[in-house]
Amino acid sequence: MVQFTADGKVYIKILYWGMAGSGKTTSVDTLYRLTKEREKEIEPSGSLTKISMASGATLYFDRGVFQATKQKSRGKLFYHVYTVAGQKRFSPLRKKIFKGTNGVIFTVDSQTHFFEDNIESLKELKDVAGGKLVKEIPLIIMLNKQDLKDVIGIEDFKQVLINEKLWYEPVHDLYNRNPIIYPTCALYDQRKNIYRSFSECARRIGSNHDYEFTSPSPSNPPSPPDTGGSA
Repeated sequence: MVQFTADGKVYIKILYWGMAGSGKTTSVDTLYRLTKEREKEIEPSGSLTKISMASGATLYFDRGVFQATKQKSRGKLFYHVYTVAGQKRFSPLRKKIFKGTNGVIFTVDSQTHFFEDNIESLKELKDVAGGKLVKEIPLIIMLNKQDLKDVIGIEDFKQVLINEKLWYEPVHDLYNRNPIIYPTCALYDQRKNIYRSFSECARRIGSNHDYEFTSPSPSNPPSPPDTGGSA
């Protein structure tokens, strides 16, 4: 849960989850560089921590800390941002890293030949969350690698969410909590919706607690149009 300390600090945990190679680390790298070089509602607090293999793949996890700069909370607001290693053998570690998560950014490798792998990763996330996903823990979807050919679109993954009972119809009480699906590119030079995905996740967490993330975000639409803009 969100942690409030006696000295007025607020600590939030946001987790990037997805199959191996989906772009989780690259997304956090771009978020770090973007908020360090440009004025945003968060800024890095220290350096990113990475534990990776020689190939560059995440071995255990990545971690970065960001501080909000314009929030209307009662004290200083910090986001602890983690990624998980996507390889199957790290399933027990992913469960440990998930503990205490306040919001999830599910990172999809949009290439069509990885469609089933993404679904398998989502099923694992759903199981680890124990029924709290969407209901209590905000879920944002990044359809990453949209700069490549032969990729899935918003409606394709919306159907996956429907099949996994993570999408609600307008008559349902949880309709306004439906995941937003962002088409993204995590590469810094081609970045698309990386900051927007983070800020919407942060905003949704904040809507359930005693602070506000002030980034101009969509007001809870079920899914946004592909704006084509950069993050």
